[in-house]
Amino acid sequence: RIYEEGKASIPEHPYLFETDVEIRLVGDSCKSPVESFWNGNNMIYILQKARHDEESDPVEESKPGDAIYASGLLPKESSGPEALSVRRAKQLISLYTMVQNPNMTHLKISDLVVLPPLWIRCDGSDPEHTCWLGAEPLKAGNKIAGINFYMVTCDGPTADKTYFANLEELKRAHKMKHHSSVVMTKGFAQYELVRAAAIDDTIVESESNVSVDITWNTVDKILETPPLISTATVNIALESGDPRSPVYPLYRELQFLLALAEGLKTGVTEWPEPLESESAVELVQEFLTDLKKKLDGYCVSGNKNETEKIKCDTAAVDSSIKSIFSERGDLDFAEQLWCKMRSVSSYQELVECFTLIIKSLEHGEIQPWIHQGSSSLLSKLIQQSYHGKVEVVSLSGITPIQMLLEIGLDKMKKDYVNFFIGQELATLTYLDYFISTSVDLQEQVHRVQKLHHMLEIMVSCTVLLQFKHENLIPLTQICMKYYKENPLNEKHVFQLPIRPALVKNFYQNDHPEMWKVDISSGHGPKEVKTTWQVSTNPPVEHLTSNGTGLLSDSTVNGSSDDRMYFIAMAKCSQVHF
Repeated sequence: RIYEEGKASIPEHPYLFETDVEIRLVGDSCKSPVESFWNGNNMIYILQKARHDEESDPVEESKPGDAIYASGLLPKESSGPEALSVRRAKQLISLYTMVQNPNMTHLKISDLVVLPPLWIRCDGSDPEHTCWLGAEPLKAGNKIAGINFYMVTCDGPTADKTYFANLEELKRAHKMKHHSSVVMTKGFAQYELVRAAAIDDTIVESESNVSVDITWNTVDKILETPPLISTATVNIALESGDPRSPVYPLYRELQFLLALAEGLKTGVTEWPEPLESESAVELVQEFLTDLKKKLDGYCVSGNKNETEKIKCDTAAVDSSIKSIFSERGDLDFAEQLWCKMRSVSSYQELVECFTLIIKSLEHGEIQPWIHQGSSSLLSKLIQQSYHGKVEVVSLSGITPIQMLLEIGLDKMKKDYVNFFIGQELATLTYLDYFISTSVDLQEQVHRVQKLHHMLEIMVSCTVLLQFKHENLIPLTQICMKYYKENPLNEKHVFQLPIRPALVKNFYQNDHPEMWKVDISSGHGPKEVKTTWQVSTNPPVEHLTSNGTGLLSDSTVNGSSDDRMYFIAMAKCSQVHF
């Protein structure tokens, strides 16, 4: 019944079976908890120990054996999945198998249904420390021909390599179990790249995670380093705002823009700490005075230095990145004002700044130039000043905040466009979605955030991983395609296929985060596989390092320099009806 209901849409909540078992239906769009050990991509059942809400009893009116909607099974946010005993899991696997076996005529099941694969979380209480039991129907057309049984065991963590398997012994055991004369081996390794990289000799520590997955055929020994003819994919999950990033000044600028956008939305603006010793009003006044002197024909000494100071936004850019992210030298009047007014520390100060600017425009004291194409209110006032008539603007309510937000948006959009076009990573047409003014201001800000996240990814891959232009182009396309279709998500993992040689310096002398070998024989539905893997993280989320069935002494014969690993093994066997 759960399977039939799940055909329309995957149920969000679990179901209860016989008071102690929670049944979840996991769709192919969700991350499978058994993806390391099983590569199926269709709908599966996950069975685990039921956790009851103390305030309700969902089984109060149910009959034994019924699967019911588990309204009382909603787990607390902090609680993870819980495992069933291995004995109970074996009972459930037997039931699952029997109801699909066409030879069980005494059960009088009129219409046999081929069910999705079943995986049961186990508590490791048996001598083998079983952590998963699985069963998958073997099909012959639309009918069931048998069952594939899976068993995953787990130990660790340990640094003691005497616990590690011998590849030849694994192959021999597989051949004996499955009566195979020929086996194939496939390797997989995952290495962290950011942990091994550094900026200014400082290890980068953040929520960011950049790793590489490498797969290759024909494994010669356990924990071998992947050959350069392997297939590799870089996984990039990067959070913006690392203070050591060369584009951190631009991130600070973005944070001010976000504070203004939030103020526009809520009516409450969190003004940042001033970046300059002088107040924003003083900076704007000095700037306007210099422009008046220029208009009057005076030569202003030190003007070149002042122009350099105006570029303060990106002046702190690290020398290692200047070649790919350089400050713009074409800031117009509004953009230079934005640089000055980022020191605004109150609403009153913001109003005073715009009052000074509008008065100068009204009196014709300045004739500033601005880039074409801006639709901001300040740009309209400047264009009106060219004709000697400036409309009256009431600097009250949200108007001053919106005016500053508009010029900030214009300036930052040009910064990002300057980078992506200057580095020949994208065309203006491709960037049009991100800089469009046909959406409201809040959405424009959201899209600028996406541009910044993409910039941080490009800069980090250039500085940390020494990516070249030919690597950055496809990465840019992957990021832009994702962000044209999805909201900002700094936890999203962007995947870029690469040649292993590009990152070999980071992993060749490093310990893998995960390493595994698949030993297989047979083809198609008759394929059988044995998997042996080590990983620095627990291979199953329902068992922890001090949990039942895992090694309690984590330093057995292990050198303190050796990496601690969990060891997992997955075996399968086929039964034909």
